[in-house]
Amino acid sequence: MKLNWEKIGNLFQLKARFAMTGAVATTVDYVIYLLLVGRFFSPVISNIISYSCGMVINFILQKRFVFALQGSAYRAFALSLIVSLGGMALSTGIIYGLTQLDFFSSHQYITKLCATGTVFFYNFYLKRYVFERKFI
Repeated sequence: MKLNWEKIGNLFQLKARFAMTGAVATTVDYVIYLLLVGRFFSPVISNIISYSCGMVINFILQKRFVFALQGSAYRAFALSLIVSLGGMALSTGIIYGLTQLDFFSSHQYITKLCATGTVFFYNFYLKRYVFERKFI
């Protein structure tokens, strides 16, 4: 099997742009989470609120800077929302599980970081499919 270096390079660039736009949305998510957790809401409720804010910002940035939209924006938003809700469920499950441990319960910034890192790859491949109708 012959490696296609151009395709690999394009995929790397796409992931880099995805990471940059994701960093903006994740920063919003992370800041809102840390402002809410422990002061106003439980970790799970804080994550649902903060993840939702990041999700909307992420869609707007990815549509503009990352993926070449194939099809209607409405369809892409609806599918992106479904993928994001799956990511939110995964992230919230990780936060809930880790918060059961004393260390993570006391260090919510690390808990949120673990959840965010895990969900990155889930989001990249499924959202690429939503926007461009391809995984790789």
